[in-house]
Amino acid sequence: MSNPSSSAASSGTVRERVLITGGAAGIGAATAERCRAEGFEPVIIDRLVDTVHGGIQADLSDPEDTARALQQALAGGPITRLVNNVGVVCPASVETQTLAEFDMAVSLNLRCAFQCMQALLPGMKAAGFGRIVNMSSRAALGKELRTAYAATKAGLIGMTRVWALELGAHGITANAIGPGPIRTELFDRANPPDAPRTRAIVESVPVKRIGTPGDVAHAVAYLLDARSGFVTGQVLYVCGGMTVGVAPL
Repeated sequence: MSNPSSSAASSGTVRERVLITGGAAGIGAATAERCRAEGFEPVIIDRLVDTVHGGIQADLSDPEDTARALQQALAGGPITRLVNNVGVVCPASVETQTLAEFDMAVSLNLRCAFQCMQALLPGMKAAGFGRIVNMSSRAALGKELRTAYAATKAGLIGMTRVWALELGAHGITANAIGPGPIRTELFDRANPPDAPRTRAIVESVPVKRIGTPGDVAHAVAYLLDARSGFVTGQVLYVCGGMTVGVAPL
């Protein structure tokens, strides 16, 4: 990831900041670590507190608490890079998916991303520069037991495309990442490494392994790069090839 402020950071001046929602664990934590390695300062908003690096604790499913956390994050000045990573799955069949689960998915997976973008947008426009990365999912293409999740992750792709069209003239790009199966704590709890179902998942991936949070963080880093200004409105599937033959050309 290009870091035009790396020399400034080494000289003791303020580093460029990246807002990462849900950045205390899993893909979000890997993204935050990658940003630190590149000389950026991650600003994490999560319901958990990062005991090592700190962050802003908030319930991002609550619009008012989200607004409070965003105000706190922006108290230190504009933030021109945003990773909308936080999300919730709520797996259930179409018959058993509850309205409460659906509303939670909409609030955390869609509304939160929209609210964060709107809060950071004035600073991006003033700078004539911005990078927005939305964490969608391969499930947006369709997956059993994922009505609420797939709907909201597909909606996130739709918002990404609209933002790309509306904001490109201001030097702001908007792109989405579509992870496939990624080995996080949550994945390992649901899929023990030696279980037949886990082995079946691995065999279904063309590269014959489960992805890591670092794989996704690497893709996010590319889209956050200042040199990626000619890439916008796109979905980058980080799935080991699982979307080949499924995603449209």
